Amino acid sequence: QVQLVESGGGLVQAGGSLRLSCAASGRTFSNYAMGWFRQAPGKVREFVAAISWSGGRTYYANSVQGRFTVSRDNAKNTVALQMNTLKPEDTAVYYCAADQSPWGATVKNTNVYWGRGTQVTVSS
Repeated sequence: QVQLVESGGGLVQAGGSLRLSCAASGRTFSNYAMGWFRQAPGKVREFVAAISWSGGRTYYANSVQGRFTVSRDNAKNTVALQMNTLKPEDTAVYYCAADQSPWGATVKNTNVYWGRGTQVTVSS
């Protein structure tokens, strides 16, 4: 059974930084693409960033391009999201996602396992 546990959320002022981490277990981590989604109150869950199974490809939503960086450590079974220059509109619950199929480049919200989420709040 795949388990994903996020950490690192919190309250930060606009312009600040946070680093989210997701620890994965239950299968061979390095064979699967990983990603991050977020959901703000009253809004649908949206894609934030993804990294391929090898770590060689990364993908970002336009809204976070240039501010967020996704990375993975296959030796530690973790994926991270470094968030810089945070804005109030980045406030949301952030979810770690793991592709259900191996050898993928990115993730789709219809074919992933989900973590429980971690709250990120950016004050103005």
